[in-house]
Amino acid sequence: MIETLSTETANPSRASREAGKRWVFWVLVPVIALAVLFACLAHAVVHDAREQQLQPADAIVVFGAAEYDGRPSPVFRARLDHGYDLFHKGLAPMVITTGGAAADPNYSEGGVGHDYLMRRGIPELALIAETQASDTSESAQRVAVIMRANRMKTCIAVSDAYHVFRIRKMLEHEGLHVYVAPRGDSKPKSRWQRGTAILRESASYLVWRLGVR
Repeated sequence: MIETLSTETANPSRASREAGKRWVFWVLVPVIALAVLFACLAHAVVHDAREQQLQPADAIVVFGAAEYDGRPSPVFRARLDHGYDLFHKGLAPMVITTGGAAADPNYSEGGVGHDYLMRRGIPELALIAETQASDTSESAQRVAVIMRANRMKTCIAVSDAYHVFRIRKMLEHEGLHVYVAPRGDSKPKSRWQRGTAILRESASYLVWRLGVR
């Protein structure tokens, strides 16, 4: 009795080609799709980094950075000074500073920012400190709670250039209308550093977006 061979057994080269096509579909296509997604995100990050959306708003929100024994780090001070300038241009009647305590339990980033701006001359009644958040996402959530409690709907977000895209998306997710105003001269100098920063922000946004319910 003669057994009939299957097509794949009879034609091993064809089976190899079919397997190769399946590999391309299941491996290469997702890689290309992910690359396209990151390219789109990188474009959005760079676009917002170039913006200075100086529109009237209910509040200026200065996102925290490191503080040292009650003094803002150079990066944080530059953000606060930019917020100060926007306030004195009359773009918003309130400034909200953000950030909880990190390694130093005696100070919070939001509290240090609040005190720095008050020493610079912004009235205490025009300042609100958010002092509990441990990261950007939590800062956005807590800022939204503060703004809703004070019947505020629009804000100008101040941070570093490549950070403001993610901030805007997080605040918009909380139902706020957001303008961005990154601090000046906050882009890394070298091409490698800029590329790394853009990739990091794109990845951070994507991780946050996938975790949002």
